[in-house]
Amino acid sequence: MESFPDTLRDIHGLDTVPWWPPAPGVWIAIGSVVLLVLAVGLSYLIARYGPWSGWRSDARRQLRALRKAVSREDSREVAARLSELLRRIAMARSGRRAAAGLAGETWLHWLAEQDTSGFDWVKRGQMLLEAPYMPPAMEVKRRDLITLIRAANRWIDATKPSRKGMGIRTRASALVTGLIDKDGSARV
Repeated sequence: MESFPDTLRDIHGLDTVPWWPPAPGVWIAIGSVVLLVLAVGLSYLIARYGPWSGWRSDARRQLRALRKAVSREDSREVAARLSELLRRIAMARSGRRAAAGLAGETWLHWLAEQDTSGFDWVKRGQMLLEAPYMPPAMEVKRRDLITLIRAANRWIDATKPSRKGMGIRTRASALVTGLIDKDGSARV
């Protein structure tokens, strides 16, 4: 039998703690952060683009239907439906009082003022005024109609809908062109 001090061995040192793979607590923390980011992102997408997002979702759906109808139906009728839809969008964005009474060039000036994307509604939106009254022999350019539908989509997604009436710039240009009287009534 060996003596007690002879059975003891020296401590050679501890092994270093490896940095990879991390401990289970680190994996749990990383997983929690990833799940939190995914949950916040998903909730934002659902709130912004979900089926219950109100008039924007309905307007986008109707614009998609109009986009499909451009190739299948009479382009004058599609332009008339687009004009009607734009009026409903305008009333949803800015209120009935600000948008319902606008007509003709005043309507196009108002659209140009409200659209933050800078689309030239006055020049390129003439089709909205003329298409419903065109004779059957005349055609509406489908490419121009698709451009208007894209501009309407951008206008829906604008983040700052205006709750004001006709702006000073639009009112001044409409007064100069003679589209409205000094008291604000439209001459259409």
